[in-house]
Amino acid sequence: MTECYGGNVQILYLVVLGLVQGLTEFLPVSSSGHLVLLGKWFGIEDSLFISILLHIATLLSIIVVLRKEVWQLIRHPFSEKTINLAIATLPTCVIVLILMPLIDKSFSGAFLPICFLISAVLLFVTDMLTKKKTQNSFQRTFLGHKDAFVMGVFQGLAVFPGISRSGSTICAGLLSGAPKSETAKFSFLMSIPIIILSLAMEVYKIIVKGNVISVDPIGMSLSFIVAMLVGIFAIKVMLKLTQKANFKWFSLYLLIISILALCI
Repeated sequence: MTECYGGNVQILYLVVLGLVQGLTEFLPVSSSGHLVLLGKWFGIEDSLFISILLHIATLLSIIVVLRKEVWQLIRHPFSEKTINLAIATLPTCVIVLILMPLIDKSFSGAFLPICFLISAVLLFVTDMLTKKKTQNSFQRTFLGHKDAFVMGVFQGLAVFPGISRSGSTICAGLLSGAPKSETAKFSFLMSIPIIILSLAMEVYKIIVKGNVISVDPIGMSLSFIVAMLVGIFAIKVMLKLTQKANFKWFSLYLLIISILALCI
């Protein structure tokens, strides 16, 4: 089997793919859901090689923006934050393993409308409740083990296309009472081990399938650069938005996308 990304797949498609991945990986609108939709609109099947490349690009985005936090994790592998990352990663992996057969089927796009709708409702509810909580109660200044576990559970459930990983984990953290200043950063940090595990699985699939990969170097290079740069921008935007817990416009957008996905 050969995966070909030159010729039939235009450079414009690859650049758009990088743009969509960079934005939607970190904004609370579901990157996998948008990529499934994009594939349907362009009539192109999902590609493991492109997925690997774009995952690397978004991983670099996190490392660039949160380089101080990443360096602290490397320097202090047994710190409280590192323990929280392990606590968050464990339930994610367990949930993914349990739901794997259903997850594979979900990438056909059959669940997209309902999954986009779930994300829209979660963002709207969090927007409303968090603003009330800010006005009426004392806010903690630290992110605890319980918060990390809850965020890890939501991250596991967000593997379905249409359910935003960043949106779900940030909402979970805010609803559990974690501080806004820490929730978004931790959400992006906890995606690092998951992205690495996803990369490992995708590389394994390519090796097992024995795919011969034909690459358009210009298109793929542009796609990679666009995904990384746009990802950096999206992370910075989300760090600011989480401080305000202002998610209602994303909720409205997802409601519209849910209706569009239903019509495809």
